[in-house]
Order: sequence, then structure tokens, then C-alpha cells
Amino acid sequence: MKIAIYTLTSELHDESAVGAVTCEFLGGLGLEYEFRGNDYADYGSRALSLIYVRTGGTEGIFKRLLPTLTAQTRQPFYLLTSGKSNSLAASLEILSFLRQQGIKGEILHGSNEYITGRIAMLARVAEARQQLTGKKLGVIGQPSDWLISSEADRHAVRERLGIELVDIPMSELLAAIADTAEELPQEHTDDQRIAQALPGANRIYNALKSVIRKYELNGFTLRCFDLLTAVHNTGCLALAKLNSEGYVAGCEGDVPAMLSMMIVRALTGFSGFQANPATINPETGQLIFAHCTIPFDMVQRYEFDTHFESGIGVGIRGYMQEGPVTLFKVSGDLTRHFIAEGALVRSQAEPDLCRTQQVIQLSRPDQAAYFLTDPIGNHHIIAPGHLRPLLEELLA
Repeated sequence: MKIAIYTLTSELHDESAVGAVTCEFLGGLGLEYEFRGNDYADYGSRALSLIYVRTGGTEGIFKRLLPTLTAQTRQPFYLLTSGKSNSLAASLEILSFLRQQGIKGEILHGSNEYITGRIAMLARVAEARQQLTGKKLGVIGQPSDWLISSEADRHAVRERLGIELVDIPMSELLAAIADTAEELPQEHTDDQRIAQALPGANRIYNALKSVIRKYELNGFTLRCFDLLTAVHNTGCLALAKLNSEGYVAGCEGDVPAMLSMMIVRALTGFSGFQANPATINPETGQLIFAHCTIPFDMVQRYEFDTHFESGIGVGIRGYMQEGPVTLFKVSGDLTRHFIAEGALVRSQAEPDLCRTQQVIQLSRPDQAAYFLTDPIGNHHIIAPGHLRPLLEELLA
């Protein structure tokens, strides 16, 4: 992704000297960027815009520009400075002024390595924010009856993330299932219960695809337990497939979990594994998470089983690569979030839990207390890798 760099320069400084410093400084960063100079007409049109404060004496210039810039974008202001020609001093004054106005900003200053690394992170987060803007996520049916804390503040979701939530009656999906012809499944199993359930599970998948197309959705959360009684099958296989195809597909109508998955996908390209803790050891910080589906593109291998609670349909037992993971959840009003890094120690297949089971050791065992004292619902998202800095930056 190209970065746009704009400049602030005092008229008192010699342009040839300042230009030489500019070439040396920006060249040392090794960035791919578009140099816009002092032409701010399209400021904010790129995912990431930087203002290179080249000299001191530019504070007044910025103050005059600010009303126009804030009308063009809601991005934070990133002030890039080499420290030459009193540019750092000017940047400090500008940032102080921005904070007085309640506007977010940051000075990018330090070694070339530090600046380059910081810009790389900001660019990745800015690109994720751009991806989130304009997304449409469906709520198919209401949240399951037991999810009494899993609604969302739709205004906050639209204002902070740029995401539109679309309510879709469960009856519409059931009608789509009824109108969808069964087809021979591509999956194979020796278990006759699963073999008999696969055509119906794929029928649910195809019906969900038709709903996605109709509403032009980028993802959804599904009141999936209603399918157990309505069509005597489960949505687990459909969700595993759709997540691996690039949609966000969440369980049980949990809207905050779906939003958390959408954020993870924007940053990593994976939806993440929606699961709930089955056991917690508050002394060691080891937890077991479980659910009956997981995106196929997140696992090394998988097996079919029945859905745990009902014993019918098709559930997924997936085995993810052991190693670093991040636990993540945002609240429905986006005022809170939880992020904990750790490691997937092993996957297991105990008969008395939902089919995909992960044993996770938190890097900070004390964070296990969050689940017992102040949790954001029961479902949390598990994503490969350590993502705390990226998530914190995006939600700042």
C-alpha cells in the first residue's frame, strides 16, 4: 500500500537546503510513498497520510490548514519529523494544539528503524480500517436466548467501524433452505450418521450463500440453534466453509463476537475461531476453549462429528497449528475490549465438550481473572499470532 506524504515548510528556510535534507531523510526510511508536497487537496484520501514537518515556524501554517483537513478526514494526524531545522519543536507545538482540540495525533521521530516499523504498523491498521468501512454484516435471527449480553450499539458500530448491521428474519433463511435443492456432498465419511446429515448441512450452506448474495453481505451471525428443530441439522459445516471463503460467519447470533471476527479478518485475513471457555485455571492461566465449528482455512486437518449438544447434524473437530495465539473480544458498544496473548498448547478431543477443543496457556496468567470477574460475554475469538499491538492501535 502506498503512503501519502505531505509537507509543512516555513518560507524562511532555503528550499534547496530543505530539499536535500528531505531526500536524505525519506530515502533512509526506504518507504514506498506518494510525495504530495504542500498540496493538501486530496489529504485523507489514502489509507495512511503523513505530514512531514520539515522545519520550525510551521505551526501557524498548520493551524490555518486544520479546518480544511478535519473536514476531509477523521484520521489521526501523524507528524513525521527528522529533527532538523527545529522540526521536532514545531511538531511538539502542533501536537499539543491538536490535543487541546480533542484531536488524535502522534509524532513519528527516532531512528530510521523505529520510524519505519511504526509506519508499517500504522499502515497495516489504516488499511484494516479502510477495509472495515462500508462493510455490511447480517444478523440472521436474534441472538440466542441465552446470550443476554450480546447485543450491539448500532450507532457506535457505524460511527467507529463504518459497519452497517442488517437484520434478517430467521424465517427468510428457512425459506431459502426450503427452496434449495439437495446435492451430493463432496465430503466423504465412513460414519453413517454424518453421511446422512451432510446433504442437509450443505443445503444450509447453499441457502446462506443465497442470503449473502441477496443482501450483499460481507458476513453474518446466525441464530443457529433454531436449525436443530426447524430442519434437524446444524450450521457448523456452512460456517466453517464460509469463513474459509472470506466471509465472517458467526454462531448463535452473537453480534459482538461477529464484530470481533470482522476486526480480526481486516487485520489478518482470518476470521478467527469463535469459542467459549470450558474450563479456566486462574492460578496457572491455562484455559480450554471449545465450539463445534472452526474455519477450514485455520486448521491443519479436521474431522466430522455430530453437533455436541444435540448429537445431530455435522460438527467440525479442527486441529490448528500449535503456537502463538491471541484471545480477543469487543463489547457491543465498543467501549471495552479484551486482548490476551498466549500459546495454543494442544488440541484435544474429549467426548464431553464441543468438538473443536483448544488448550491455551496465557502469557500473563493473571489475565485469566478477567473471565471470572469482568468478562465480555462468553464467546471470545482466538486468532493465530500475537496481535495485541495491532488490535490496540486499531481500537485506540
